[in-house]
This record gives sequence, structure tokens and C-alpha cells, in this order.
Amino acid sequence: MVNYWKSINFGKSFSTGGHTQGKSLLERIVSMRCIASAKSIKACKMQREEDIFSRVELLLGGERLESLRNRRVILFGVGGVGSWCAECLVRSGLGNLTLVDFDRVCASNINRQLMATTETVGQVKVEVLRERLLTINPQADIVAVEKVYTANTADEFDLDSYDYVIDAIDSLRDKALLIERACQSQATLFSSMGAALKLDPTRIQIAEFWKVKGDPLARALRNYFKKSGCFPKRKFQCVFSDELLKNVGGFPEEEETATQKPSKRPNGTLAHITAIFGCMLASLVIREEMRH
Repeated sequence: MVNYWKSINFGKSFSTGGHTQGKSLLERIVSMRCIASAKSIKACKMQREEDIFSRVELLLGGERLESLRNRRVILFGVGGVGSWCAECLVRSGLGNLTLVDFDRVCASNINRQLMATTETVGQVKVEVLRERLLTINPQADIVAVEKVYTANTADEFDLDSYDYVIDAIDSLRDKALLIERACQSQATLFSSMGAALKLDPTRIQIAEFWKVKGDPLARALRNYFKKSGCFPKRKFQCVFSDELLKNVGGFPEEEETATQKPSKRPNGTLAHITAIFGCMLASLVIREEMRH
């Protein structure tokens, strides 16, 4: 047996079909094993994706799951509402998601924002969230855009290239601009109204923008549109709550951001409210797909 193995020259080239190959027997064996391993990994990944979304397919069906996989969604704002919306969409099989936010994780985000933990403080929100979403579905195309949506940057976003635009922006002026632009595009718009100062999840609702009642942000947006004379070109659905509480506790020393004035005091928020807002936004996308 020893003499047999010694007789094989692993470094010698060999011929196949009369043509001398440039690889030794050992190299060929390794190469074949690598190819087989790559095919096995690819098959495992495909099988894993099927396993991940098997329960989604049971409910929605194969065609609608495939439709979700091919849809393109752009989400503006990945805070307490947007981060949960993103997670729900990816867990439901969405294959293409663009995340837009300029901010970094701070300690005050931890109570309600999905990707905010003591270990991610200081990191770019869209990058941290993207990393998390890819651990859910490595095959998804998740694009992180570290940018704020304003009049100066609006032209950089081709909203017509998306199937859905999701608005989870806090800033009134920027939110109004996004709503105007999205309603001019071919994409379907879904928008979140204010999620702060809420406690009762049963009061969270969905309504067409002009029919939203009891929400200060929606009221401020309508007044903004009336004063500017620029109105959304079409109707769109919103997630909102008609509950409005007051802050009871004192205010700690506030953290400043690029859009927050030092004198502006934040409002209290709870994760179970912002998460439900985000989940309901995601449900609007899924239910729209079910309609087709």
C-alpha cells in the first residue's frame, strides 16, 4: 500500500483526450472539491431562504412571495418607526430595500429603535440596521444611504425607480417635501404620523391623509400645504393615533442632532407604540401586494 501511494506523482501533469492538462492530479482533486463545495453552499443558501420564508409562503402563496422578493422599497427615516418597518419587510420576504437616514445611534435611541443597543451607540444607523437585516436574509439587496432628505438632496433620489416610498421622517418641512415628491412619482406612498406621546396601542389606526384626526403632525402638515399652496397630487395612506398624552417626567440634558435645536425638548416615546407604527407601515406594503 505504501509503495502504491509512493508510485503516484501528484505533481505530474496528466493527459485527457490527448491534451496535456496544466494541473497536477492533486490540484485537480482540490479544484473539483472546491467546485462541489461552492455548489453545495449555493444550494444551502437557496434552501435556507426557502426555509426562512416557508411560513410567509404558506399564508401569501408562492406568487405573492416572489412579487415581494422583486419589489423595490425606499424607506426614509430608520428611527423608532422606520427601523421596525424595515425589519418586518425583510422578514416578510422583501428583496430590495433602501434605507435613508443621516443620524448615528445615541443612548436615548435605545428604548425604541431596533438597532440601537449599548454596543451600537455612535455608529451610523443605516449601516447598523443594514448589517442586522442581512443576518435575517443574506440574499436581500439592502442599500444604506447616510443622508438627510431635504430640498438640497431631494433631486438625488429617483423615486420613480421604486415601487413603494415609506415616509418615517420627523422634520415637518422635509416630510412635506417628500410627500409632495412621492405623490408626483409612480411609486406608492405610505406615511407615518407622530408616534410620540402615545401609550394605548389599540388607538393606532390607518386612514387616508386628509381623514386623519387627532394627530398634531397631520394637522401641521395640512396647514403647511395650505399655506404653501402646494398640495399632494394624490391620496395616500397614513398610520396614526388619535391619542395625545403629556410628558410627565423631567427632561434630562438633551442630545443635539443636525435637525434638533438645542432649545427643543423631545417627547416621550415607548417601543411598543413605535414598533406597531412600523409594523403597520410594513403591512400596508404587504396588503397592497395582496390586492394585485
